[in-house]
Amino acid sequence: MRIAVAGGTGTVGRHVVAVATERGHQVVSMSRSEGVDLVTGRGLDQALRGIETVIDVSGVQALSTKKAVDFFTSATQNLLAAEKAAGVMYHVVLSIVGIDHANSGLYAGKLVQEDEVRHGVIPWTLLRSTQFHEFVPMSIKAASVGPLVFVPTMRTQPIAAKEVAAALVDAAEAGPQGRLPDLGGPQAEQLRGLVAAYLAKTHQKKRIVPLHLPGPMGKAMRNGELIPAPGSAVGRQTFLEWLETINGA
Repeated sequence: MRIAVAGGTGTVGRHVVAVATERGHQVVSMSRSEGVDLVTGRGLDQALRGIETVIDVSGVQALSTKKAVDFFTSATQNLLAAEKAAGVMYHVVLSIVGIDHANSGLYAGKLVQEDEVRHGVIPWTLLRSTQFHEFVPMSIKAASVGPLVFVPTMRTQPIAAKEVAAALVDAAEAGPQGRLPDLGGPQAEQLRGLVAAYLAKTHQKKRIVPLHLPGPMGKAMRNGELIPAPGSAVGRQTFLEWLETINGA
């Protein structure tokens, strides 16, 4: 089929493009660097011409609740409207496990995105996954101050981005299914331990400073509310196995 991938150059989007292409689909990647802006709608009509299915893995780096909500509201409304105009038959969207328990920042934006998709006119499938393995280096970069890295107390169950991508392409091939079972990695971990392992692998001499975050987000992180419930779908590659595939800088 002809598939458009919103956010096709991102952490999971590039894998979605690769997996779908490997399976013989015709794939169009949509991102700002490729001339498509979901927030303004620029380039959407042209990119969706002849497209049958859209896989939305777009995102924004935002700690601000307002910024995240504004992005996902505008981006999703514009995308769904352009899909309707172009005759797109099916919409697949990626979300995050546990966002009902931590309604702030990025998670608040994802809840708005889910709501727009559920109430839109395009038949849909929604998949929530846990954080990707790449979340660890991203969090180190964002939370480092000199030789210190601030790490919140968090139970997580990281998953390979490529496995999430494969699940999304499976969903595209299967047709509209509503909300799928949540998808998480093969084992629950403490974020601090993952950060320590990554720092050691990449030979970074940083001292970990634990953070006890307040509010619903901090509570959800500590209590394991951001990992899938028993019976959810489970990936295969562990964080340490993923770590062996990267180059230690």
